[in-house]
Amino acid sequence: MKILIAEDDSVSRNLLNANLTKWGYNVIEARDGREALEILKQPDPPRMAILDWMMPEIDGAELCRIIRRQDNGEYTYIILLTAKKMKEDIVRGLDFGADDYITKPFDPNELKSRVNSGIRILDLEFELSGKIRELKEALDHVKQLQGLLPICMYCKKIRDDTDTWRNIEIYIEEHSEALFTHSICQECKREHYPNFTGKAPIS
Repeated sequence: MKILIAEDDSVSRNLLNANLTKWGYNVIEARDGREALEILKQPDPPRMAILDWMMPEIDGAELCRIIRRQDNGEYTYIILLTAKKMKEDIVRGLDFGADDYITKPFDPNELKSRVNSGIRILDLEFELSGKIRELKEALDHVKQLQGLLPICMYCKKIRDDTDTWRNIEIYIEEHSEALFTHSICQECKREHYPNFTGKAPIS
């Protein structure tokens, strides 16, 4: 899995990279918020981003807001890395769109735990998105007849929206996924073919 690190401090960036690489992640680095934004705009962007709050160009909090305004079809899990420890600052960071936060200097075990939590959420989101796609595809193949259908009491034709009387089979085929094959019921067979005993009418 790809994880984006956006951190202007080289020491902190290298420590993050070393730990994440050791745990088997594919790390992509950015040295400021603008570079991070360009990476996230590319095809197949990282699904997780660890953003330093204080960065040049675009800071981490503003970058959170930009990411959340974008709609690329996939969710980006954001962990905000900050030296701010006041509760009000943390709440403000979460309000900007961060999913989680880590305070500096970070503890590797805490980092690993929070990354794992984020991956579990991304996996659930991916599974849910797949179910939604399957449901949409299923609904695209379903057409339903709803409401009152004006039908002739004698010939059984149905009046459509253009005030044209249509054969009931044609109307249902056009407004649903149903297809018709023709046969003959026992009552009609006795009425129309009283002398017929085989499988097909005798011409």
